[in-house]
Amino acid sequence: MPAKIKRGDKVVVLTGKDRGKRGTVRRIITKTDRVIVEGVNIVKRHQRARSQAQVSQILEREAPLHMSNVMLIDPNNDKPTRVTFRRRDDGTMVRVGKKSGEDIE
Repeated sequence: MPAKIKRGDKVVVLTGKDRGKRGTVRRIITKTDRVIVEGVNIVKRHQRARSQAQVSQILEREAPLHMSNVMLIDPNNDKPTRVTFRRRDDGTMVRVGKKSGEDIE
């Protein structure tokens, strides 16, 4: 079965501190069913200097979210939608938005 959310998809966050924010999927971690969304779930990480030339710093980066906490935005009507699959005539599977009923991609 193909993935419901792929890299490069536009998604909206459903729960948590960033609820309602929209962003693009940068990376998918299939082993733990998590996604990294651009500009969402920003955390601070402290980095110690490794040498005299390098300085200590606080880095801000995106942390992974569970896939169940994001929903795909249908490119046809720009609204969040669930995803189903349909088999084309040539045998390939294509994602379909539940709200619009149209193919995604």
